[in-house]
Amino acid sequence: MKKWYGSAGVCINEEGQVLMVLQGRPDEKKMWAIPSGGKENDVTFKECCVREIEEETGYLTEILEEIKIKRITYEKLAIVAEVHYFLVRVIGGERSIQDPDQLIYDVDWKGVAELNTMELTYPDDRDFLMSYIS
Repeated sequence: MKKWYGSAGVCINEEGQVLMVLQGRPDEKKMWAIPSGGKENDVTFKECCVREIEEETGYLTEILEEIKIKRITYEKLAIVAEVHYFLVRVIGGERSIQDPDQLIYDVDWKGVAELNTMELTYPDDRDFLMSYIS
């Protein structure tokens, strides 16, 4: 099996909303996720997280703490993924999509009520995010 490594950033604003991106390949249904992406060999998981958030949302962030590591196997794709989740806060920048892969279609802050019903790219993140925000 191929191994894939990445980082994801959980950013919560003063209103208790989480920063989300609407994403998908052109031929896919677009769904919401927290900003995330693949780690390149020459960067740390923290650096990957900060870079992905800036690319996908325009916001500059700093890492507050590592929250968890998710390991999941995608049998159909023959991939084992390891994603490091970090709590981050915005320290600058402004909302804009700068994604070089052109897979991001919108950036928005979502509250608990929306998060509970929206379609997520990674549905297994819902319970974790709901409990973390609350």
